[in-house]
Amino acid sequence: MKTMYKTEVTSHGGREGTVRSSDGHLELQVGMPGAGGDATNPEQLFAAGYAACYHSALKSIAQSKKIDTEGSEVIAHVSLHKGDDGYMLSAVLEVKIPGLDESQIMELAEAAHQMCPYSKATRGNIAVDLKATTV
Repeated sequence: MKTMYKTEVTSHGGREGTVRSSDGHLELQVGMPGAGGDATNPEQLFAAGYAACYHSALKSIAQSKKIDTEGSEVIAHVSLHKGDDGYMLSAVLEVKIPGLDESQIMELAEAAHQMCPYSKATRGNIAVDLKATTV
């Protein structure tokens, strides 16, 4: 397998500290979910990465089928849960593509779910649901 990209991000202080990428493009205060203030949290960072990566996969699939995705959106709803066995995540990927009906959106959404590296990484590890929303 050919490596296409590598990065590194260092955390200082865990959930109540900072994260910084080695190239300096990412430097953020992190805090506990719901704590308020100017800090983001790991769940938001995960949701941002997943939404962006999945959206690119969706657009790639649509382009191969000559389907216009202008104005499309992917909203990653990420939840943190606590159960008897500790903490876990779940996600809902909400897909909006203007001009398409729910079944057309769902067909593209499912294909993107097979292609997206985040979806592949989470498959079998966390619950991920797909939701088609018409615009």
